[in-house]
Amino acid sequence: MQLKEYMADRFLILDGGMGTLLQQAGLPAGEYPERWNLSHADKVRAIQKAYYEAGSAVVNTNTFGANRLKFAPDELRAVIEAGVRITKEAKEAAGRRDAWVALDIGPTGRLLKPYGDLDFEDAVAVFAETVKIGAAAGVDLIMIETMSDSYETKAALLAAKENCDLPVFVSCAYGGDGKLLTGADPAAMVALLEGMGADAVGANCSQGPRELLPVVGALTQNASAPVLFKPNAGLPRLVGDTTVYDVGPDEFAAACLEAADLGARIFGGCCGTTPAHIKALCEALKAKKPAPLTAKNKAIVSSYTHAVDFDRGPVLIGERINPTGKKRLKEALTAGDMGTVLRIALDEANEGADILDVNAGLPLIDEAAVLTRVVTEVQAVCDLPLQIDTADPVAMERALRRHNGKPMINSVTGKAESMRSVFPLAKKYGGLVVALTLDENGIPDTAAGRFAIAERILMAAKTYGLAEKDLIFDPLAMPVSATPDAAKITLDTLTLIREKLGCRTSLGISNVSFGLPEREVVNGAFLAAALSRGLSAAIANPGSYEVKRVYCTHRLLMGLDDNCADYIAKAATFAPAAPAAALEAKAATNENDLKDAIFTGRRETAAEMAAALLKTREPLDLIEHEIVPALDRVGVGFETGTVYLPQLLMSAEAAGAAFEEVRRVMRAAGAAATKCRVVLATVRGDIHDIGKNIVHLLLENYGFRVIDLGRDVPPETVLETARREGAPLVGLSALMTTTLPAMAETVALLHRELPGCRVMVGGAVLTAAYAEKIGADSYGKDAMEAVRYAESVFSQLKVHN
Repeated sequence: MQLKEYMADRFLILDGGMGTLLQQAGLPAGEYPERWNLSHADKVRAIQKAYYEAGSAVVNTNTFGANRLKFAPDELRAVIEAGVRITKEAKEAAGRRDAWVALDIGPTGRLLKPYGDLDFEDAVAVFAETVKIGAAAGVDLIMIETMSDSYETKAALLAAKENCDLPVFVSCAYGGDGKLLTGADPAAMVALLEGMGADAVGANCSQGPRELLPVVGALTQNASAPVLFKPNAGLPRLVGDTTVYDVGPDEFAAACLEAADLGARIFGGCCGTTPAHIKALCEALKAKKPAPLTAKNKAIVSSYTHAVDFDRGPVLIGERINPTGKKRLKEALTAGDMGTVLRIALDEANEGADILDVNAGLPLIDEAAVLTRVVTEVQAVCDLPLQIDTADPVAMERALRRHNGKPMINSVTGKAESMRSVFPLAKKYGGLVVALTLDENGIPDTAAGRFAIAERILMAAKTYGLAEKDLIFDPLAMPVSATPDAAKITLDTLTLIREKLGCRTSLGISNVSFGLPEREVVNGAFLAAALSRGLSAAIANPGSYEVKRVYCTHRLLMGLDDNCADYIAKAATFAPAAPAAALEAKAATNENDLKDAIFTGRRETAAEMAAALLKTREPLDLIEHEIVPALDRVGVGFETGTVYLPQLLMSAEAAGAAFEEVRRVMRAAGAAATKCRVVLATVRGDIHDIGKNIVHLLLENYGFRVIDLGRDVPPETVLETARREGAPLVGLSALMTTTLPAMAETVALLHRELPGCRVMVGGAVLTAAYAEKIGADSYGKDAMEAVRYAESVFSQLKVHN
């Protein structure tokens, strides 16, 4: 029986934890679990056989961390091939024919650019190598799991889809706030993953099963694909020298039953779970039937944080990152001046845009390179989804690859060549396609003619595997100054498309008023008329007085504005909009202060402003009154959940650029600008340094001297460095449960040999109780808490000195 056939009318049971059971079998702290495929195959096989016998229909290979960032090429191939062979042997030994082998793929442990040092395409290549080896070795499916960053998740899924034709399940690790480390909520991940063709989406690791139930509910509300649920047996705690988990098999199974009631169909366990947990789960699900899969048919796009649903009220698409008729933006794009582009993007976001159109179509430039750079840099500082606006298929694909989320694709037409170019890209990358009602014969001058083109486009789209929800039709607004009934034709076409095709619609509003005085008035009236016909999205200037007035009033009157809150908040802004030239001038000036440049993550602008301010202000004054307050502002936002990790990192990068200007001036004067030394390390055996790198960046930008020892650091090295540097503070990071003993050992060594040195610890698998148990002086639940503790240590040093 094929896997998808098996899943159609029954629950699919996965395996449970591997690393914690290998530890119990003797895996020493610091040794890669994957190497046991070569050295202790019998122990790996025994664990997997036990899972098959407990009822698992799918068991993962012991390859979670098997990638070329950890293993040399020959060893990587040997580890993966042995892992696949061992799992197959376990399946045969258990006598399971109705069961499958999954290639387990976990995160690389590194953040992708611009937040980290790993390029997106390099990440794709890392995952692709693992996929190719595993697929050639004969696995039945790919299991991408424990992902904490939407961008890395996209890289892994893209690698799987480009290098095999096997089913691909994708599962992410959601925090206590229901989001990924870099900010994505479940709806955003569903939009991205389903758009790219994942065969199942889900949540694993993270927390205990009951704590993850709200995430399961959010996934099942948004997903048309089966939802996967594979939680930990709670969070770890230390009993003596042993790491234990508190959620037993019966409690685990009961929570999974609740997840089944919410619509989850695929179940397993992560850290701390055992064959006993899986057996209890199978028994609990015996008398239960899975909830039927339902197609949600949502027209949706997403960014790295959230999704935008076109059925939850009209969507406003900012139009200003388009060089047509904008001299300053043309100059900026030609010169590679991203500061101007980023300022426009942030202004449009602040003015209420839901999505940003990005266009770099200019003669005599490399549009593919420039558009890709615009997409990359805008999404680094702005959390809105983007509309990729280009007629060049090469530029379109390069930009789609780099978009962190599910984008809009602007656009396809009824021309055969256009559809052949765009629809395969939409199917591969999962975009929502804007379809223009024109073809080889131009734009029809009747609503019926434009509707006929829309019908043909939809029929063609279906042959590529796209559906009504994947297209949004633009019936094309034309100037009424040239054709008196142009607006009526557009509006009638809009009605036909909505009523007869059941599709969503979009319009570029400003074309209708071309050549007329007081264009804003015409645009506002046209938008109101289109909204009354059921328009789904408007491409417009979100800073326009008329656009804001009509848009907010429509939402108010249609019951889309809870307690009239949005209308009341924006009513004071209903004043005549600045002309386009003034908007461009605003983006081109340095009228925003250094604190704003740091808060919004504009690195180049922050450096330029700092250099200018240092001509008249003292370096320490700049640090105290500009840089640190800006970092504090973003830090408070991060701690209260209004700012996400990517913005925190980009703000730190911008502060770093400003700090570098300060350092340059201070070096010239023979001064230094550092606080106390802090030693950072990821503990022995752990190759994940995402959290540590974030803490490193923030500490440096608060003025600390950071000595970063990197990953997989022995306790003795940490001790020697702290002693040599005279560091009053050491920060230790661990992400893997198998490396928690190494953290405990390092803390104990530091306290024994350097009793005056404070030790703070952090990582996804840690809890405050565990940190206290191993004797750590502080538990940093996030990077800002680590900074706050470092500041307190430094303050105490100043008092004593």
